[in-house]
Amino acid sequence: MRVLKHDHTTSNFMYSQPLHLSPIENKSFLVTGGAGFIGSNITEYLLAHGAKVRVMDNLATGNYDNLKPFEAHPHFQFMEGDLRNPDDCKKACEGMQAVCHQAAIGSVPRSIKDPITSNDVNVGGFVNMLTAAKDEGIRRFVYASSSSVYGDEPNLPKKEERIGNPLSPYAVTKYTNEVYAGVFARCYQMEIIGLRYFNVFGPKQDPYGEYAAVMPLFIRDLLNNQSPYINGDGEQTRDFTFVHNAVQANILGLTTENPDACNQAYNVAFGERFTINQMFEAIRQYLQKEIQPIYREPRAGDIRDSLADISKARQLLGYQPQYSFEQGLPLTIEYFKKIFG
Repeated sequence: MRVLKHDHTTSNFMYSQPLHLSPIENKSFLVTGGAGFIGSNITEYLLAHGAKVRVMDNLATGNYDNLKPFEAHPHFQFMEGDLRNPDDCKKACEGMQAVCHQAAIGSVPRSIKDPITSNDVNVGGFVNMLTAAKDEGIRRFVYASSSSVYGDEPNLPKKEERIGNPLSPYAVTKYTNEVYAGVFARCYQMEIIGLRYFNVFGPKQDPYGEYAAVMPLFIRDLLNNQSPYINGDGEQTRDFTFVHNAVQANILGLTTENPDACNQAYNVAFGERFTINQMFEAIRQYLQKEIQPIYREPRAGDIRDSLADISKARQLLGYQPQYSFEQGLPLTIEYFKKIFG
């Protein structure tokens, strides 16, 4: 694991305004995968607003450096644990009032290369955590799903009730999570909310490794005066979602008092799409670089076009994404300029 020297000044201001729908001060939350990109941003928000947070992470893909600013916080606790170990899940849930489940083995290519580990962590680990929460009497359980569940469904924008055939083992794991969530909600009277993330980007995203996300790779390469790779022709479209919007959806899910909002899956996005080429060009212009990309073969398992209908989340959760792609991109680039500087 490569340790980064993170500068948290970029994100601190983002979480000063309250997003929660009911009080969270002194309430106890478990954030699994809290050393990761989205999980550490959620942890930051919860601590900033008086909640007690226990993070469980095995640090396989998470970065403990994301959590160092919270080490001395009286309401923060870190537990190194693995979803595949039921005892770890049980210990993590003890004394908690709600679970925010972000831990997973991400990446479509990684799942194609190693479907067994993706299934063990994303499906077996998910069931372990659901069971531990159920046994502890925790009713509210918010978890990370993925836009990958839409698979080969061709229609845009993507609507929650209309999904196609999965295109990767990763997509299968996330769809299976949603099926299990529905079963646990019905069998054990739990309040479970799934969030289908659409291409989340922003501060604390990992720019290293074989399966790093495309945006930090582009920023890294351009800052190093290198040509980044674009898979395919670059005309595939994505609904790029700034991390603050993903945090907002999680906080709303954890705190909503609307009974109709529970036991649902929601798109979490901004509701606009851009091509990979447009995203690259925006970064290139911001950094004032003349470098051109290198195009290579399309990546197996990728969805060609992605755009979310977010009306369901607006109606039932009160979701109002506050950062567009254009607003989030400068914050992201400035963050990585400090990392790579």
